[in-house]
Amino acid sequence: MATKTLALSFQTVGGRNLLVSVPDPKDDLTAAEVQAAMGIVVQKNVFSTGSGDVTAALGARITTRDTTDLVTV
Repeated sequence: MATKTLALSFQTVGGRNLLVSVPDPKDDLTAAEVQAAMGIVVQKNVFSTGSGDVTAALGARITTRDTTDLVTV
C-alpha cells in the first residue's frame, strides 16, 4: 500500500525550522497551490512555536511510502 505525505517547512523567529506534515495530499496538487497556502500560513501567523512565530516558508515536498505486509495476524 502506498501512502503520500506533504511536508511543509517553515522558519521561525528564533531561527528554527517547523515541519508540518499533511497526510494524503490530493494527486493533482501544484507547486503554485502549495506556495500560496504556505504564504497564507506565514501572513496570517497560523502557527506559534516555542521558538516564536513562523516568519518564512522554506520549502515543501511530497513523500511517497510503499508498505508491503509480510505477515498479518
